[in-house]
Amino acid sequence: MKYRYPVVLTIAGSDSGGGAGIQADLKTFSALGCFGTSAITAITAQNTLGVRGIHSIPADMVRQQIEAVLEDLQPAAIKIGMIHTAELATTIAQALQGYQQIPIILDPVMVATSGARLIEETTVHTLRELLFPLATLITPNLDEAAVLYGQNIPDVAAMQTAALALTHNCNAVLLKGGHLKGEKVFDVLAQKEGSTEVFASPYIESSNVHGTGCTLSAAIAAYMAQGASLHEAIVMGRAFIANAIQYGSDVQTGRGNGPLNHFFNPKPLQKYAVE
Repeated sequence: MKYRYPVVLTIAGSDSGGGAGIQADLKTFSALGCFGTSAITAITAQNTLGVRGIHSIPADMVRQQIEAVLEDLQPAAIKIGMIHTAELATTIAQALQGYQQIPIILDPVMVATSGARLIEETTVHTLRELLFPLATLITPNLDEAAVLYGQNIPDVAAMQTAALALTHNCNAVLLKGGHLKGEKVFDVLAQKEGSTEVFASPYIESSNVHGTGCTLSAAIAAYMAQGASLHEAIVMGRAFIANAIQYGSDVQTGRGNGPLNHFFNPKPLQKYAVE
């Protein structure tokens, strides 16, 4: 009898501080029992206090990484993180053509915690036109959704309206409302056929939330790689992120905005029988 692992590919940047990006994705895949692979789009010099420098990987090298993983390791799900140039967005879209059967979770990182825009408008346009239609789900936060929607999103009702509007370019949107102040955190799932669902969970006080968005999208991809439906993966992914925040809230890693605790309850690497 032969077996295989659920393989997940992350296409994202490297965080030398280990809290977000490729590092957070690979930790999440491992914690949830998946075999993680990667295509690195950029190298950053950063820690818990901030980013010191960014070095972009040439688009052709990113393409080669993606193709190498797809052709040999056959991932069961793909997570895409920050894409900072239109050329890179185009290259990734071209590399993924022909693999539409693989669930793709796209976290459109566009705005820094400080509020600064991280990508140019031409890149946003390319993401909309080429990558969003390939994605099973996009997972913008409120600031990113405001860039895509064209106006601020002040409450849950506005989140539902905006999330539905964003499905014009993709199959489904999970609009994350963690930036809204309150006792609960609300996320809104909108699907192309016109349905919306509001998820609510208690707000967890913690300064260690670096990489939260990366981790949630990676968790959804990991659960889908193991056969969960989109809805099931979102429910389980939200539970995973809540626990990762809770179990990391009293840990000091660095002197700034620390990471989550991805390994609060790690699963062994899963195996599936193959013919």
